[in-house]
Amino acid sequence: MSAGSGHHSLMGGAPHQVPGPRTQGAATGGQPLSATANQFVDKIDPFSKRGTSRRRRIVNSSRYHAENEPELIQLPLIKDTPANDQPALVLQKLAQCQKIFDFYDPVAQLKSKELVYELFLRFLESPDFQASIGKKYIDQRFVLNLLDLFDSEDPRERDFLKTVLHRIYGKFLGLRAFIRKQINNMFLSFVYETDSFNGVGELLEILGSIINGFALPLKQEHKVFLVKVLLPLHKPKCLSLYHAQLAYCVVQFIEKDSSLTPQVFDALLKFWPRTCSSKEVMFLGEVEEILDIIEPEQFKKIIDPLFRQLAKCVSSPHFQVAERALYFWNNEYILSLIEDTSAQVMPIMFPALYRISKEHWNQTIVALVYNVLKTFMEMNGKLFDELTSTYKMERQKERKREKDREDLWKRLEQLELNPPDANNPPRIFPNTPLTQFIQPRPSSTSSSTKEGEKKKTVRAIAVVELALL
Repeated sequence: MSAGSGHHSLMGGAPHQVPGPRTQGAATGGQPLSATANQFVDKIDPFSKRGTSRRRRIVNSSRYHAENEPELIQLPLIKDTPANDQPALVLQKLAQCQKIFDFYDPVAQLKSKELVYELFLRFLESPDFQASIGKKYIDQRFVLNLLDLFDSEDPRERDFLKTVLHRIYGKFLGLRAFIRKQINNMFLSFVYETDSFNGVGELLEILGSIINGFALPLKQEHKVFLVKVLLPLHKPKCLSLYHAQLAYCVVQFIEKDSSLTPQVFDALLKFWPRTCSSKEVMFLGEVEEILDIIEPEQFKKIIDPLFRQLAKCVSSPHFQVAERALYFWNNEYILSLIEDTSAQVMPIMFPALYRISKEHWNQTIVALVYNVLKTFMEMNGKLFDELTSTYKMERQKERKREKDREDLWKRLEQLELNPPDANNPPRIFPNTPLTQFIQPRPSSTSSSTKEGEKKKTVRAIAVVELALL
């Protein structure tokens, strides 16, 4: 029996005909090439063998999948069958069990997986299920294998796995700490090593319900999990795939223990995106969710870093980022927190808002900024007037500095065009002679070298004065 026929007899298909040796085509009348000729062809085209083998594999694969697989016929239940017909029915069922499913095809064979998951779920949810007996089979090794399946690319399978793992977590108390630890390890590996894992969202959904059941006060290990594992999940580029579940977990922690608010905001500012506007919009949405449930005492602790970041977002040239930040003032609860702390918030936000109202390219953003400025004026009119006058004075000083800088550059250009006179050096600093900055040179130095050194010194002093403006 040939290799090809033996291979396909195991598959249940027709024997595969192995292609004959290569021919030269019309030039040789279709006759097989000799070994020497084959070697010569390989030298001319070294990739010919590789291409042929690749084509063979493709043909084999297509022929295998093209086979007509036997259809499964729904057979009656054994208990509903007469006793005389039961042996034959059992044989028919056993024959159907010989069908081999290709579990690597997520679309074609998902129904078979659904049967397995549904059967296992009913087994776990059965009122007759005893965890003391089941722990002999559902152990740590079983859980590890189950967690590995969460990397499946099929979201339907991951949804089944999520339900199964949640049931195991509820039934087997001895496995709870182990499950949390292994999920921590998978998240850390995802953030700092692989940057690729499909089941992050589903695992976060499970953790959301677990966090919701944490007893108060929170254990130290749970706080460490928040800071060291959950918050770094804001770092990966694929945050959009699981951000909703992650934000829910973070909010659950703050609802359990409001003292964690400063730590959460420090981490968010640490991982705040600098170049990805879509991630920045997601971060702003999460911040608003946190502010919706924050306590006034904790809000006062984060005013300075929070609103400095909001001022940067409002000033963003990307209109979606600026718009999302300005929508904070449409939230009634956040607006009440700002009103109670307007003396701290307004000095931080006012310069950015005033500048945007004059310079931003998007008219929608300008209109939103005017609404925020109007709200500030209604909150604290006296402080608003003081900030307005202070800002205008600062702008005047800034314009004066810009004018002085331009004048200094013009003077520097004049020095470049007209070299300084050694006997009458110019004074860049009005009250200090230039000779004070010139170090004496040995007498052997030529006069041309001295002139060059003086010229360089004049330029250096001008640059220093420019930096001091």
